[in-house]
Amino acid sequence: MIIMAALGVAFTQSRTPDPVSDSRFLMGTLVEIRIFGSQRVLNAAFEYLQQLDEKMSRTLASSEVYQINRQAGHDWVPVSSDTFQVVEAALHYAELTNGVFDPTIAPLVDLWGIGTNRAQIPESQALKAAKALIDYRAVELNSKDSRVKLSNPGMGLDLGGIAKGYAADTVAEFLRNKGIQSGFLSLGGNIYVIGRKPDGSPWRIGIQNPFAPRGNHTAVLEVEDTSIVTSGPYERYFIQDNQRYHHILDPITGFPVENGLASVTIVSQCSMTADALSTGVFLLGLDRGLALLE
Repeated sequence: MIIMAALGVAFTQSRTPDPVSDSRFLMGTLVEIRIFGSQRVLNAAFEYLQQLDEKMSRTLASSEVYQINRQAGHDWVPVSSDTFQVVEAALHYAELTNGVFDPTIAPLVDLWGIGTNRAQIPESQALKAAKALIDYRAVELNSKDSRVKLSNPGMGLDLGGIAKGYAADTVAEFLRNKGIQSGFLSLGGNIYVIGRKPDGSPWRIGIQNPFAPRGNHTAVLEVEDTSIVTSGPYERYFIQDNQRYHHILDPITGFPVENGLASVTIVSQCSMTADALSTGVFLLGLDRGLALLE
């Protein structure tokens, strides 16, 4: 399902037990988890999520992804099954989108610095050099012993377009295994709902109009055991010379993609699928994106 919108959440009032909830900054975004269960289980879910973040963070020196990037062009790096699965899936979606979704986009992301205090329009030579390092086909996998290698020096993995989806899927499964039958997870633009609300009603997730103030929805979806993921250019950007430059970068041109889409929302039972496709479809544009989804 594709929707021109931004993600919002709409809850209806109902006579249900009070949930336990918390929010913390993990995986580069604000994470909220709300469950109808115990505080102990909620804390365990956040600990599980932090472990995933510590494996796949691109900036944490002890992370597996950091080590993969550090060893680019040199050595294989052994990784956990979590990181291996996410890298393997990212390469699948790179192939599926003909390379517009490319997990080796890290050099380009670093060059633009969007979302940091050093955001800038890169010089043409630096842009050309960064683009030359982007090639998902140069990622080598050894499934026998879960090792990853980047073939060329200077390459870098950035799993930001898919890791939050994997985290939502695995944390939701973790909660189900702990007996949670009703819950809500928000990882930035990634929403995952477990079951229905305790009163039996579906969760109501609002798809906000990105051109209007918060709370103005273009649709409200009633869902259960479903993930809803949105990608759009309206939150992470900088403005220079009256031109807005957003964070969804086209690995072919090296610039933020401009194709007329305001945002893309994907609805799927698999959050990792929705995460990768929301970015991939946004990059492909309306016609090619719809064709891929079909």
